[in-house]
Amino acid sequence: MPEVREFTLPDLGEGLTEAEITRWLVEVGDVVAIDQPVVEVETAKAMVEVPCPYGGVVTARYGAEGDEIPVGTPLVTVASAPEEGDGKPAVNGVEVVDGTPAPSAQPAASAASGAKEGSGNVLVGYGTSEAPRRRRRARPAAPAPAPAPTRPRSAPRAPATRAGDPADARTGAPLAVISPLVRRIAREHGIDLHTVPGSGPQGLILRADVERAAARPEPAAAPAASAPAAEPEGERVPLKGVRGAVADKLARSRREIPDATCWVDADATELLAARRAMNAAGPKISLLALLGRICVAALERHPELNSTVDTERREVVRLPAVHLGFAAQTERGLVVPVVKDAHRRNAQGLTDELQRLTDAAREGRLSPAELTGGTFTLNNYGVFGVDGSTPIINHPEAAMLGVGRIVPKPWVHEGELAVRHVVQLSLTFDHRVCDGGTAGGFLRYVADCVEHPAVLLRTL
Repeated sequence: MPEVREFTLPDLGEGLTEAEITRWLVEVGDVVAIDQPVVEVETAKAMVEVPCPYGGVVTARYGAEGDEIPVGTPLVTVASAPEEGDGKPAVNGVEVVDGTPAPSAQPAASAASGAKEGSGNVLVGYGTSEAPRRRRRARPAAPAPAPAPTRPRSAPRAPATRAGDPADARTGAPLAVISPLVRRIAREHGIDLHTVPGSGPQGLILRADVERAAARPEPAAAPAASAPAAEPEGERVPLKGVRGAVADKLARSRREIPDATCWVDADATELLAARRAMNAAGPKISLLALLGRICVAALERHPELNSTVDTERREVVRLPAVHLGFAAQTERGLVVPVVKDAHRRNAQGLTDELQRLTDAAREGRLSPAELTGGTFTLNNYGVFGVDGSTPIINHPEAAMLGVGRIVPKPWVHEGELAVRHVVQLSLTFDHRVCDGGTAGGFLRYVADCVEHPAVLLRTL
């Protein structure tokens, strides 16, 4: 007989504790291979396709698209495929009704036993490096006495009574609601969950039930002659996913980091001319890559700004490698991909990696590892048509260089008034890691390299 295994949302790494289901990649009844992606989820850092470490037939899946689920919550149950001679595929007697096993289903194995199937260990928290091994067919066992009816581990369970849970006004029983998302949607639409019939197993109220209730037109009420017209409530946008993660990080940065900003205007005419000469002689070099190379050279002279602060031990930790983050605006919000070991890359290498990460960011394919671990951030807000900014430091880093738009302006060049391409550079830094003299020296060196790119030859 095939065995049914329950696969739960694994640890996605980087301290992530929950994720939102964005798209199911399998249906109930589909046959999946070991380590085949079964669902796409959105974490606070990236979109991730979650592979299942078991192979077989999908007998149930849990959660609707849009639900937020914590690590360890069941995602799917999978019945192992039968061996040769077993006949038609079966699911161990599991009756599937609308994607949910009937209460008689008895998933028999845990994730620990499933690890022996030889998963490639593609996510943190599950899978092994062992090669797949053929299972021996077990000898038929003598029939055991029928156990007392129990609730299946893999089936959705009605919520236990907790202090503060709203009770059904008619029966006094706890409301059949599991998902916090369902409760929140009901609150936002002013829906009394006591009036919502649940379409899930055992009367469970699902997200679709609440959304249907919200879509129903409310009966028109007779206008009150004396009551003033109510002011319309503003639109509520949940802070979740990438937007919520950005909000939390920015708020923490403002709370913990005593930041300061200095800025300078620089003549970028020679830098643009140098880039044109490079592009004429070989593969194209991006302006952002040149600015990144300048940042790396400046950090070699002023390592105080490539650091972080250990608040518990009251120590400044100067970091040996430069992992260069850069701000990128996407449809999902602001993200900061990280070029690892930027100090080991030349202008061409930086161009290639910046392009790869930018493409992945726009397509929502960045992994959590590609969005973490930065030591210094480069923020080119000039692409939005603005000259200057005082950005918030990307916690736990110690500094960020901002670059405004490059525009023709009147400028005194070699003692004469001329039209030159001018850019405003700003440095926001953690005042705990250095004083203004160090920050000013860093920014002045960056400006000198922008105005006279030949200065960079000393570091190449």
